[in-house]
Amino acid sequence: MNTTEMTAKMATGNGFIAALDQSGGSTPKALAGYGVTEDAWTTEEEMFGLIHDMRARIIRSDVFHGEKVIGAILFERTMDGHVDGKSVPAALIEKGVVPFIKIDKGLEDEVNGVQLMKPMPTLDALLEKSKALGVYGTKERSVINSANREGIAAVVAQQFEVGMQVLGHGMMPIIEPEVNIKSDTRAECDTMLLDEILKALDVLPEGTQVMLKLSLPVAPCTFDPLVNHPKVLRVVALSGGFKRPEACVELAKNTGIIASFSRALLEDLRHQMTNAEFDAALGAAINDIYTGSTQKTLVAA
Repeated sequence: MNTTEMTAKMATGNGFIAALDQSGGSTPKALAGYGVTEDAWTTEEEMFGLIHDMRARIIRSDVFHGEKVIGAILFERTMDGHVDGKSVPAALIEKGVVPFIKIDKGLEDEVNGVQLMKPMPTLDALLEKSKALGVYGTKERSVINSANREGIAAVVAQQFEVGMQVLGHGMMPIIEPEVNIKSDTRAECDTMLLDEILKALDVLPEGTQVMLKLSLPVAPCTFDPLVNHPKVLRVVALSGGFKRPEACVELAKNTGIIASFSRALLEDLRHQMTNAEFDAALGAAINDIYTGSTQKTLVAA
């Protein structure tokens, strides 16, 4: 796939984006969920080797392919690794899966009800390296914990500033201002976030497009104005802590939004499984998330 073909797949492809981008802080939890306890490694390198083995097993699986999984988001160490002698981005592209890279370096402490992204002083170098490996786009995450207009505006401003830097390298940014699904003011957060994103889109240069990764809204179809916006290539949703059945039900209520799930994709996979058991569990998860992404449920007004 070349860049034009990847853009077309992101714009209209049936399927979802797999989030395989757990970073240093979340890797032990991801490994524990996979059935690998902390006594299985003694160094950080060994820990990252184990999570790479998990991701390589997923990518290598016959049930993981571009007919249902149209994209995958990678952690930098995963992008730098290999699957069966091929770079991970090349292995994904060979299977028809568009590669993305997680670029944020974690979150700042909460201010005004939100957590902004930490500085990314080496971002230009990472973007150059990623693009050279065939990576199509990026993903960058902030978190919104409460309905504070000033905080939400700051999150969106920072996200679009980074997005413009990514666009300057000829790559597609997935802008991810996550609303905490445990927030007491979640519905108000959704509304404020929609307003601020629309303002930011209004001032994007004509002909420019971004992608958006958003929490599933309290009110179904809240984000329809973004799904239908000419400056938005695609809107995807994170599971945000929902278990897969509930996440897929909520996803199916939102027309035009596809999944970009991590925990909900991986939750049934275990290190101890045989390859047949692993492929069956992964295949079932892929089918559930594909269905939620492509078969929508009409919700009465």
